[in-house]
Amino acid sequence: MQRVSVFCGSRKGNDPLIVRQAELLGKLLAGKGIELVYGGTRVGIMGVLADSVLSHGGKVVGIMPALIEEKRIAHEGLTKMVQVPDLEERKRRLITDCDAIIVFPGSYGTMDEMFNALVYKQLDKIHKPVILFNIGGFYDPMLLQLDRMVTLGFMPERFRRNLQVVTNCLDLEFLR
Repeated sequence: MQRVSVFCGSRKGNDPLIVRQAELLGKLLAGKGIELVYGGTRVGIMGVLADSVLSHGGKVVGIMPALIEEKRIAHEGLTKMVQVPDLEERKRRLITDCDAIIVFPGSYGTMDEMFNALVYKQLDKIHKPVILFNIGGFYDPMLLQLDRMVTLGFMPERFRRNLQVVTNCLDLEFLR
């Protein structure tokens, strides 16, 4: 495991457990010499995670589309910043330029990236783990919906299994 993409929010939310898990994940990635690939901003969980990796001596690559760069929220201390023309290219690079994908609690963008990765996996375009961090039960309602999609015949069980679920950074085998 050399590079991990993390999909996460541009806001911190109001659950300190999520922030602590982002800090811990950053420390663990840096300690194992695993490079973080993420959305490139200095705000929210994205900023917390990147700062944690960097402060523990790790490497961080940001993928930044022009649309977001205009908001002046780019992290300026990264190992490398990759400029891309749009959000679609950002998602594609986040999904393909890594060995595993971790999905933190977030909002529309995080969910969009996660479902894109799962579609790539369903279509056999990627063969890497997609791991959902269900910290504090954040994703419980969505997981119930995915199970309902299987029950009602809209998704085969094998596609449902494409999404691994953990509740803590310490549950990640490649970080042990």
